[in-house]
Amino acid sequence: MNENATEITARWKGGLAFEAVNAQGVVVCMDSPAETPHLTPMELVLVALAGCTGMDVADILRKKRQDPAWMEVRARGTRAAEHPRVYTEIELEYVFGGANVTTEAAARSIELSVGKYCSVYAMLVKSVPIRTSFRIEPGSGGAA
Repeated sequence: MNENATEITARWKGGLAFEAVNAQGVVVCMDSPAETPHLTPMELVLVALAGCTGMDVADILRKKRQDPAWMEVRARGTRAAEHPRVYTEIELEYVFGGANVTTEAAARSIELSVGKYCSVYAMLVKSVPIRTSFRIEPGSGGAA
């Protein structure tokens, strides 16, 4: 297999449920929300986007010696009413907790992620508008 290739196997578990496994054996379960309480494939698209850009932003902030007490990336997708029910718009909201990150560093880190580094964003933005916003909340509460 090409060194740049990624492979997963999705195994049918009955009904509409599938179990996806990567080369390292990590498992993700998917299903219809009407069947069981697993993530849906379309929710996993948002998970991939939030995780990809979140990792970038966290890494860039670390390199800038910025240290938020916590960070969340909230992804919201609006889907078409008709099939294939693709996302018609996506919103990413980055929320940073604590006073240890500047507005400028947060904005630049997000800009670098979505403009240069996040491969999931680069792939999705070709077919759906993606808006970003961020805020910094004082104190250390928030994410667990």
